[in-house]
Amino acid sequence: MTTVTPLAIPEVLLITPKRFGDERGFFSETWRADTLAEAGVDVALVQDNHAFTAEPFTLRGLHFQTGPHAQAKLIRACRGAIFDVAVDVRPGSATYGRWVGAELSRDNGAQLYIPAGFAHGYATLTPDCDVLYKASAYYAPQAEGGLAWNDPAVGIDWPFPADRARLNARDAAWPKLAELAPCAFS
Repeated sequence: MTTVTPLAIPEVLLITPKRFGDERGFFSETWRADTLAEAGVDVALVQDNHAFTAEPFTLRGLHFQTGPHAQAKLIRACRGAIFDVAVDVRPGSATYGRWVGAELSRDNGAQLYIPAGFAHGYATLTPDCDVLYKASAYYAPQAEGGLAWNDPAVGIDWPFPADRARLNARDAAWPKLAELAPCAFS
């Protein structure tokens, strides 16, 4: 049976599918629409993405898409370990600007469900990470936005020193929460 646990922002869910193991390894249902619908997640996932990252402490994010292209995501690490984060950027939300995070790894099998309206990012904790995630809308570059990974107003507690973070130029340049224009997520 899959375990679904709401985090401190209850719309963000930690999902841990049961693993059935034997001498060959294990089997696990990583996505089952009816199980998640019972937990209140009734979303069509239309795109699968796979990211490989060689170096630890590489940070990807914090990304989101707006308007009719807003994406809910289901993220898991199938090799290595990541610290996965969601920041509420929904205008008017009671948890606006708050973040939640969880370690996702091949070993723990956990996944994070992040609804539309959240900035999402992760940092690799080990070398050679493979991250798979499903999205509820197709990638639309004209609708993408981002949030600074190190905004002190958000205060994400990344599990490594900030000077160890590896980012590309785009992710290093996202605005802080106070500089974000109000976004629509429908």
